[in-house]
Amino acid sequence: MKKSIKSWKFIPCLVLLLALSLIVGGCGTNSQTDAAGKEAYKIGAVIDISGNSSSLGVPERDTLKMMEEQLNAKGGINGHPVELEILDNKSTEQEAVTAVKGLIDKGVLAVIGCSSSGPSMAMIPTVQNAKIPMISLAAASSIVEPVSERQWVFKTPQSDIVMVNKIIGYLQSNNLQKVAFMSMNNSYGDGGKKTFAVAAKESNITIVAEEKFAADDKDMTPQLTRVKASGSQAVIVWAIPPSASILTKNFKDMGLTIPLIHSHGVGNQNFIDLAQGAADGVILPIGKLAVADQISADDPQKKVLDNYITDYTKKYNSAPNSFGGYAVDAFNLLVNAIEKAGADRTAIRDQLEKTQGYTGISGIFNMSAQDHNGLKPDSAVMVRIENGKWKLIK
Repeated sequence: MKKSIKSWKFIPCLVLLLALSLIVGGCGTNSQTDAAGKEAYKIGAVIDISGNSSSLGVPERDTLKMMEEQLNAKGGINGHPVELEILDNKSTEQEAVTAVKGLIDKGVLAVIGCSSSGPSMAMIPTVQNAKIPMISLAAASSIVEPVSERQWVFKTPQSDIVMVNKIIGYLQSNNLQKVAFMSMNNSYGDGGKKTFAVAAKESNITIVAEEKFAADDKDMTPQLTRVKASGSQAVIVWAIPPSASILTKNFKDMGLTIPLIHSHGVGNQNFIDLAQGAADGVILPIGKLAVADQISADDPQKKVLDNYITDYTKKYNSAPNSFGGYAVDAFNLLVNAIEKAGADRTAIRDQLEKTQGYTGISGIFNMSAQDHNGLKPDSAVMVRIENGKWKLIK
């Protein structure tokens, strides 16, 4: 009997310990909810962090991490914290498909990516079948066209036709009527080639030579030798680093002096660095971020551009580029849609399609059921690389 009474004395202590553990547990952080108990909104991203397109993907990954931190510091989306999971597709189509399937299985509301056109194209059947919104950070027009087959797909870089028209305008203003076209043997290169061919024909510009090269080629001298013999007055290149940089160095080493015009696929410092001094003189269309310090103070994008440059530079101690800018726009467009739609994939898709007047890094977006990019010619400018810097051509 004495033993039983002694045991009962421990019960108040046990109750007190249990109560304390519940209090402490309630103060812990749950990755699924915030302090107010609101469930986190999950967003996925598939980025070319390694592989041939890493010069595009790394600044996009870094930008997305920064955007997530800034958003959650402000309270998330309507009080819901945002959980952004970023996966590396290693610049391959197969890895991109595997990654996006995994993200969908985890219940993400939408997917951002990929950095390059091929992997982006590879993910489309999966997101279309799953009926989940996707915002690509790649340029090929075919990513969002035809819209009737891409209802769930959007993108933030300017489409090929916007940049092609900028190049056509430059050729016409400089009376350059015969050109050679060189491109990577992939979705991005093929898209640029197709778009340029149509625009050139309509503008009475003749393509006197066409050459292709692989993303991992180390020497384009054979192709450039044929271009040199073609009588072309300018060379148009549709590629990304490192191959774009190697071609540029080969071009200079061969002593070619005709204009070398690249696409917006080389819009980062990595292209200039890898070209080892050969990039000076290169001409290309690009978004305004590269020359934000040279555009008019009353440009509607000026403040947005300056803010991104300030934030990114402060966090990473280096200047951002157009590819990181594509990520800014994708993240913000998605956040704006979720704010209105909530955790409803179909409603998010519908809100993305209704985007009007959003001023971003790449331009002012006006999307519709017929246009899932929403950028016009005024979203891009022509620049020339001088002394390793971007110089606005006015």
